[in-house]
Amino acid sequence: MGEDWTAHAEREEARYRDGSQRIPDDDPDARQRQLTRIGNAAYGAGLSYLMLGDADAAADALARAAAAYLDSYDDAPRGSWGRLVAMIKAAILAGDWARAADHARRTLDEGAREAESPIGRYAAALALLTLGEDEDARPVADSIREREDFPHDVANALATLAAEDTLGYTYAIESVLESFERRDEYLEDIPAADTVVVLQALAERRGIAAELESPLLPR
Repeated sequence: MGEDWTAHAEREEARYRDGSQRIPDDDPDARQRQLTRIGNAAYGAGLSYLMLGDADAAADALARAAAAYLDSYDDAPRGSWGRLVAMIKAAILAGDWARAADHARRTLDEGAREAESPIGRYAAALALLTLGEDEDARPVADSIREREDFPHDVANALATLAAEDTLGYTYAIESVLESFERRDEYLEDIPAADTVVVLQALAERRGIAAELESPLLPR
């Protein structure tokens, strides 16, 4: 039995509306946490709309997600690179490359390229690839390929994208997709391979996208 994507979208929209009415004003930490929750809900709705094939609704929800993540970032703990990654991904999933570039530049301005954490380096590589700065993206992506605290296949996909290595990218992205298919848990309980869709969008701009099929991908 297939997923009821309409039900997923309705649930996430309800979470977004409810959460938006309960954003605290007097506690910065509580505020950034709540903004992240509603960002996740809007992101989940956006993924559901993508799976339904409703590009306009997906773009609207993903824009709301990015806005919530951005609002949360100023009060978030230092090194909250995941918010910046999520903003870039949301814009790419929405097909808004101009906004994705804005988020990418913000990510680099925040020092992601110099980050010691793998998620910071991931943010930097994703930002550089979004901006088309592949030569600069290669050493950043290579720096996380052998780390034990970051998914090897995602790092390989980033590195092979930067090198425009068609065969290497195909093997890497197939492995990323397989890792999603083996999961038991997903963000917001939305069984969609969002990272694969984002990487495929970047690959498409380089003419090396792989042919993939999965219940976790939009048709």
